[in-house]
This record gives sequence, structure tokens and C-alpha cells, in this order.
Amino acid sequence: MSNKFALISLGCPKNLVDSDNLTEKLINSGLSCVDNSENADMLLINTCGFIQDAKKESIEEILKLCKIKNSSKKLIVFGCLAKRYRDELLKEIPDIDAIFGVGEEEKIVEYCKSLPIHRFTPIHRFTHSPIHRVSSYAYLKIAEGCSRECTYCVIPSIRGEYKSITPDEILKKAEGYINAGIKELILITQDTASYGKDLNGYGIANLLKDLCSISGDFRIRLLYAYPASIKESLLNVIAEEEKICKYLDIPFQHSEDRILKLMKRGGSRNGYLNLIRKIRHIIPDIALRTTFIVGFPSETEEEFNSLIKFMEKAEFDRLGAFKYSKEEGTPAARLKGHLTETIKNRRFDTIMRHQADISLNKNRALIGRRFKAVIDENSEGIAVGRLYSHAPEIDGVVIMESSKPPFAKVGMGEINSSLLKIGDFVTVEITDIYDYDLKGIIVR
Repeated sequence: MSNKFALISLGCPKNLVDSDNLTEKLINSGLSCVDNSENADMLLINTCGFIQDAKKESIEEILKLCKIKNSSKKLIVFGCLAKRYRDELLKEIPDIDAIFGVGEEEKIVEYCKSLPIHRFTPIHRFTHSPIHRVSSYAYLKIAEGCSRECTYCVIPSIRGEYKSITPDEILKKAEGYINAGIKELILITQDTASYGKDLNGYGIANLLKDLCSISGDFRIRLLYAYPASIKESLLNVIAEEEKICKYLDIPFQHSEDRILKLMKRGGSRNGYLNLIRKIRHIIPDIALRTTFIVGFPSETEEEFNSLIKFMEKAEFDRLGAFKYSKEEGTPAARLKGHLTETIKNRRFDTIMRHQADISLNKNRALIGRRFKAVIDENSEGIAVGRLYSHAPEIDGVVIMESSKPPFAKVGMGEINSSLLKIGDFVTVEITDIYDYDLKGIIVR
């Protein structure tokens, strides 16, 4: 047996950060990372257990690894699903050799080092977490856990209480990414706006200012800002700092007061509308993203229709929706009035259809305007990038197609698009639109 491992990461960006950190530790311990599981001696999978669909995907991926496993390969399962269903997984899938929960990277490394493989000799030491693919962006986790009590969510029971990562550690990680050529730092945790609540007077606004003081050509994006945690100091620093994308992801989850109370979100319809108005007053060009849960227990047709009216009034630039998932051990699972999958599916389709119309209208207003974009892909004369209003993987993109491959039209002459690299910033003029994506040409 040699010392090669392959790691599959499922679920949210927070899991991806955990996977990158573990990869770094394993490589620093002398193991070699390979992309193909067939060529690996250790098969590691970081699982997600947030909602039913995520649990199903995790189990399916574990079973796929079981099919390629043999007597010389070890299957190591860790992460959210592994912590939540440890005993059940070991009983139902005996091919699992070891199972670990969340935040147990050191234990995983020690287990791997205890296996009868070739002697561990560190062959390379990372100064920052590796990116598993060539990428213009990196996720930067700023806190662990969650102290909220949302009745539908299992995250606090899996990841524990909210704990801010120290500013020094975050800034060191950020500098490593920027020195490696990363052009967009995406701040993530269960609630980015609450960062620093457990520190001595140092909050998210302070962290953002310190990140902006790092030299280099890069930008910063915030995801997952709990609405009740958003303070004017945060909005002011977003408005003032050029390096921060005028973009804010605020998971409202619902708009109706009765449902919000059942969810234990601590918000209200009027309060949310006032917050949205305040944000757009302080940051006029802000791109707002949100998520809603449809089909929450006892949600009436009237409440769902009111949710649709709320989103049409708010006119979110980006919107995602989830069908309510009944999770064991949560207060919401014990509520009366659980809805059928048919109703939840219909409501999901309805809300996304309405958002497609809103998005199309907002995109139409962008035709003829010019924006700074970062290049994510470039091949065969077509470059794909993102504006400040596009978070990777969840929002749209701007497609910059050349008129004469491999050239892209510009205002004065032409530019060879083959010279564009992933991570380059360019100016793009929007020429056409789709429901979520944009089309444009690169201009000088």
C-alpha cells in the first residue's frame, strides 16, 4: 500500500473549506493527493447532512466509493452526515473503515498515519489551503458553528456554538490566497454579519477594513448575513470600500410573521422591507440575494401568495429557494400541518418562475452598461466571467463571446482573448440577456 488519497467534498462552501484544510494537513504529513479515486489507497468523503436531498447525495456517493473499494483501500467518511448518523452508517454500510464528525481533522490525519503504508515523509508544505481546481476565487471561513435557534435547522447540533476565527488567522489565510493569485475572497460562515460577537469589540466591519488594507488587486464578497445581525457599520464599510463587492446575501427564509415566528427567525415582514430600503439607501447599486423556504409546516396558500408579493415588492437581484425538509430532532419536525411533496414542489416551481421574470427585467436594464468582470473560464474564443453581482456557483455569469475566434471585439480594435487568464479583470459591455445570465463584449 502506498500513500495516495482522494477526497470528495459535498455540500456547502463551508464543507469545501474544511476539505481544503484537511487536504493541507494530509499532504504536510507526507501523503499524496490524487484526483482519481481509482488510483487512491485512502478514499475520503466529506458528507453533508443539512436536508434530505443532501443526505441522499452523501449516501449515494459513499456507495459509489464502496464499489471501487477493495482489500487494499480504506474508506474514511467524515463531516455533517457522519456526525449525525455515525452508528447508522457503520451498521448499514460495513465497508466504511473509519468515521469522523465535524472539526476532527487532526484525528483523521492520525488515523491515516496509523495505516500500514509507506513511511510518511513530508514532500511539500502548503502555506495556504489548496484550491482543488484552477479558480479565480477562494472561500474564506471566518467563524465556526451557529448559536441561532431556527426550528428547522440541524447545524447548531452538528457544528456547535458560534465561534469567531481570530482576525490574525483570517488575515494570514487571506494574504496566502492573494499571493497565490486569487482575485476574489468570499467570506462565509453561518452568519457573517455576527462575526466578532464573541471577540472584544472587534466586529465584521473591522475585519473587512483590515482585509481591504491588504495590498493587491482583488475583491471581497459576503455570503450568509443573518438579517437581524446587519448593522449600519457593516453597510457603511461595504459602501465605502472599493474592494468590497456591492453585494449582500441575506437569507430571509420567509416574509410572513406567523411563519417567521414558527421558524424562530426573530424578524417580520415590515422589518425586512425597512431593512431592504435602508440597505439600498446606503448602497444604491447593491445586488441583494436571498433564500426562501417554501412548504414550511402549516404554511397556507394565502401565506405563500403573500410571500410571492413580498419578493415582487423587494425585487431581489438573486433568489434561491428550498423545499422544507423535515429533519429528525428539530422543533419544526414536531409541528402540525406538514405539507405534501406535491404542494411543496408546486410552490417551489411557482416562486422560481416569478423570480425568473424579476431577474429578466433587472438584466434588461443592464444592456449597454459597462462593468468590471473577473474571468472564470476561457476557451475557444469564449470567456466566462462574473460581475460584482454574481457569486460563483449560485448566481449567473456573463458570457463574452468573440466575433472572430480567438479574438474579442473591443471599442478600438481587437484584443486576443487567448491572452486572457483565469482571474484577469476586464471591462465588459452588456449586449444581450437571459433569465439569469448575461452576454457581452470586452472593451478597453
